[in-house]
Amino acid sequence: MMEKRVISLCDGVIRDENRRFRTPMNFSMNRGEQIAVIGVNGSGKSLLADLLEGSLPLRSGELTYDLPGSGHFAAEGIRRLAFSDAYGAADGDYYYQQRWNASDLENAPLVGELLREAGFDADLSKRWAERLSLEEMLPKRVVSLSSGELRKFLIAKSLSGGGRVLIVESPFIGLDREARTTLRELFASLAEEGVQFVLMVSSPEDIPPFITHVYTIEDRTIGPKQTLAEFRHSERFSALRREKRELYDANPPRLPAPQNRAGEWDEVARLRNVTIRYGDRTVLHALDWTVRRGEKWALLGGNGSGKTTLLSLVSADNPMAYAHDIVLFDRPRGSGESIWDIKRRIGYVSPEMHRSYTKPVAAEEVVASGFFDSVGLYRRPSEEQLAICRDWMHTFQADRLVGRLFTRLSSGEQRLLLLARAFVKDPQLLILDEPLHGLDGPKKELARGIIDAFCEREGKTLIYVTHYENELPACIDRRLVLPRRG
Repeated sequence: MMEKRVISLCDGVIRDENRRFRTPMNFSMNRGEQIAVIGVNGSGKSLLADLLEGSLPLRSGELTYDLPGSGHFAAEGIRRLAFSDAYGAADGDYYYQQRWNASDLENAPLVGELLREAGFDADLSKRWAERLSLEEMLPKRVVSLSSGELRKFLIAKSLSGGGRVLIVESPFIGLDREARTTLRELFASLAEEGVQFVLMVSSPEDIPPFITHVYTIEDRTIGPKQTLAEFRHSERFSALRREKRELYDANPPRLPAPQNRAGEWDEVARLRNVTIRYGDRTVLHALDWTVRRGEKWALLGGNGSGKTTLLSLVSADNPMAYAHDIVLFDRPRGSGESIWDIKRRIGYVSPEMHRSYTKPVAAEEVVASGFFDSVGLYRRPSEEQLAICRDWMHTFQADRLVGRLFTRLSSGEQRLLLLARAFVKDPQLLILDEPLHGLDGPKKELARGIIDAFCEREGKTLIYVTHYENELPACIDRRLVLPRRG
């Protein structure tokens, strides 16, 4: 008996030759199947997702659907949650530092309002929201959400839209351990209720047990469909599992030459009795924290615990710093030093920053913007600066991205550029907020090796945020754990 096809892509060739796969594309999802698509950064996972949701026209081949309530050639029953949505589309036009601007914060929509517009009042949607622990987020402004909270909001919104097939890219990015477990359980229960998933992942560890079949993508070529058991016994699975830290311990990355002398200050940051509130919500309470020159800190805590708010005080992005006892690079805030004087000593990457790069600018311009601490490039870099940009792109194995538009790159390729951006100034303080988001296994190990090598330089200070203990660089020697306050 022939299995019932839900999605069928037969010998598909994308019309845009710049986005075309190397061979005609074949993909099928039968009724009851749950599929994971696994591949490294830039392999073509996002292109396949574009095609399956119907946003990329074909030059040849055929893409058909058989979904309840949908036309034979229409994808009304498909919902997609892309990695990029976690950094932009949730709240319209977004700009860097928007969440710290009080007037814009007051005018931003509430989470509860947007979920109700998406059908949140339905009983099933309420159950989903309860499983994702969204109740405490309902009265918050969307623009004030942490990256992990925003991820959960977008998942709930997508589920409320009535989709029968959900395409989810990097489903567990930005979520703490508890939220990742909750989301896996939620997906599994939805699968039992008849929802089908296509999960786009970079690591075997991100394939949940409820998945029934796996496609691998390598260099814009789709492999054959395998059962989950077949994939786990395949050579590709073994290769993906072999990426260990030792890969770069034996051959450490070579960094561009230092550009700056070590700073002479003692206290890179000192916060005394700092309390931050937004309305009735306390984000940070009576916090005391001192970061001295040369220390390497892990900043840890669950989604919504205030990590991003704390970093915004240290990086001079949050104007609330002026109302508190905060010292940066041995100088009290408000003593005459501008935010640009502070920022020139800091290299920074974060989901907040990634979320703000929404315009189609060239890859090397994204990296060069790090010299000027701008989101986008508004000054012409010197030839020396451009050479340094190319050196750091080479270090991060991103040479091939020169000349390509940022918005046409995969999430992992974008993150490599933003990492290179953080290093171009040879900064005294590195603030890396979930820096390995979207990277595949080898690229994570490469980035971690670069961070460790950079932090061996005299006087370099590091603040590193992650929800994954195994992603911490070896150089970390101190920890601050923030409690979640709701």
